[in-house]
Amino acid sequence: MSAPRPLATLRTLAALAALPLLLTACGYGSEATDDGGKQTAVAADAKKLSADEVSIGYFPNLTHATALVGVQEGLFQKELGGTAIKASTFNAGPSEIEALNAGSIDIGWIGPSPSINGYTKSKGKNLRIISGSASGGVKLVVNPEKIKTLDDVKGKKIATPQLGNTQDVAFLNWIAEKGWKVDAQSGKGDVSVVRTDNKITPDAYKSGSIDGAWVPEPTASKLVSEGARVLLDESTLWPDNKFVITNIIVSQKFLKEHPDVVEAVLRGSVKANEWINANPDKAKASANTALEKLSGKALPADVLDPAWKSITFLDDPLAATLDTEAQHAVKAGLLEKPDLKGIYDLAPLDKVLKAAGKPGVSDAGLGTE
Repeated sequence: MSAPRPLATLRTLAALAALPLLLTACGYGSEATDDGGKQTAVAADAKKLSADEVSIGYFPNLTHATALVGVQEGLFQKELGGTAIKASTFNAGPSEIEALNAGSIDIGWIGPSPSINGYTKSKGKNLRIISGSASGGVKLVVNPEKIKTLDDVKGKKIATPQLGNTQDVAFLNWIAEKGWKVDAQSGKGDVSVVRTDNKITPDAYKSGSIDGAWVPEPTASKLVSEGARVLLDESTLWPDNKFVITNIIVSQKFLKEHPDVVEAVLRGSVKANEWINANPDKAKASANTALEKLSGKALPADVLDPAWKSITFLDDPLAATLDTEAQHAVKAGLLEKPDLKGIYDLAPLDKVLKAAGKPGVSDAGLGTE
């Protein structure tokens, strides 16, 4: 086992490794890059809000279906009226955080690890989490010929997307709770943790270089379509089977200057999630159509269908689970204990939810007040 590294070094490595969550949290079919922004059509007589346009960022991934469907079905534009949407897609967490910091986007769909890192690296000055978007969609899938029970994972080679990303931290925490030992940096120990980009994980599985993977959808279902078996759904490890995989962030500057626009986007998000949950088959087809437009590749049914079923779309940011995920990273030695107080501002969301007759949500003590 390698010698311990200074905590500052670990924090730097964790930040670099954890930020690309969105690329790794999406996997198969997720190779689109920033498209430079595409503006939606606005009716000539529509009334503008306080900004001419709002720039939003997201990924061509099922875990970002709230944004995919919201744009595809015109749900955001309906709420924004004459304020146009400029939509950009990204292929990695750091690029979206950089775009937010630079003012290239105002609002983004993003995962917990880049949210935490973006907030702490700026000392709490660049972003706020303003809503949830999706939960779940992460599984431990294995070669059924080599691994039949959870205990059989010991001594095997299991892939995670990247050192320090959300799935990597979750797997390391699960290993620790089993009483097994693994050096977080090298991945060596009672289990071999093999950091593998989701794009090549299926090939690694087919070649036999890994025995399984702790990965998000739709990578998990892609592996299952090629003979792997789901051994564990990560949602079963969390209270109420829910944990944050995607939330919505906003530039603090934009939130302060254009609260009406932020509320309009949130209304669109709430209505998108409502429509997705009321019309799952139509929503699945809509999301896949959007994926094909953005990435040039729709997901096949044997991947799309099981992947879609494992993701829950919701407005609650599940703040307590984000805090727990941060604690797991600290426990693994990959992150210095972060101060997350103020990372959430859920007042705009609560206002929208109240107007829609829905209950408010909790910031788990990590709000701005």
